[in-house]
Amino acid sequence: MTDTLMPAASLTDLVTDILVNHDTSRKNAGQVAQALVAAEIDGQKGHGLSRVAAYCAQAGSGKVDGQVTPEIRKVAEAVLRVDARHGFAFPAFNLAIDQLSRLARQTGIAAAAVANSHHCGTLGYHAERLAGKGLLALVFSNSPKAIAPWGGKKAIFGTNPIAFAAPRENDDPLVIDLSLSKVARGKIKVAHDANRPIPGDWALDADGNPTTDAGAAMSGTMLPMGGAKGAALVLMVEILSAALSASRFGFEAGSFFTADGLSPDIGQLIIAIHPGGASRHHFFDRIETLLAAILGQPGTRLPGSGKAALRENAARTGIRVTADRMDQLLALKG
Repeated sequence: MTDTLMPAASLTDLVTDILVNHDTSRKNAGQVAQALVAAEIDGQKGHGLSRVAAYCAQAGSGKVDGQVTPEIRKVAEAVLRVDARHGFAFPAFNLAIDQLSRLARQTGIAAAAVANSHHCGTLGYHAERLAGKGLLALVFSNSPKAIAPWGGKKAIFGTNPIAFAAPRENDDPLVIDLSLSKVARGKIKVAHDANRPIPGDWALDADGNPTTDAGAAMSGTMLPMGGAKGAALVLMVEILSAALSASRFGFEAGSFFTADGLSPDIGQLIIAIHPGGASRHHFFDRIETLLAAILGQPGTRLPGSGKAALRENAARTGIRVTADRMDQLLALKG
């Protein structure tokens, strides 16, 4: 069987039907599918179709509640708390973003803490949507244990990604999305599933030794980017995400990948900032001056700039789904 090229809408419909077939409401399934397909288009395969099987297994076992509707309440003038209620993260994020986009225009800055949550895909996906509404965005998330405290061997923190997005007046938003481990753990999972080795500076095995074996890395710990400084940033995100939302820390959370065990019930924090009325155009002028200075040097590029070409190609030719992945999806559809 050869690879398949599918339009984004068709692939989204397929993933939606698969999730519905695994104890997920159609409304929730559609929101999850849209995010997974968007990640696949952007080349973030560790957060794309590779997650479908685990999502289905967890919805089937009850580790994640595919039927639940998130709840939101205002806890201060510009602060929201969204309870994902042990369900998928994407419906909770969509609810938060919808409210923040209005609230930040009224107050200048607004935040939403998401509690009892799940894997939320690429954080840049959420930040970019706020930037598309004319807002600056910061998004933080903790995740199940993968990184040891600096100098230790036992995982305490997750890979704890962060994202930032800034609107531009006449161009796509600037989006910065990064994991605080050297790579996202999803990339190691993809390598493990494909029986491929990983670079030796990505992770440590259970004994604290560098490894190229993806399986040993899954059982060991991830290395933070930037050494001790990166480990300090991981701690910062753990507090902003989990402590602030009263959710589980990485060492308390259930795995994103297995159907058994505790629900992840992690936390996220979303901050939206409005550039301001009269100063709005000054902001746009200033950011373009900065970006032009960067691009004025040979060999430079802006973070995320390669996504435009990937999105154009997907819109023109469709999304490439490997034969093995398509077999898996069709088997899950039943």
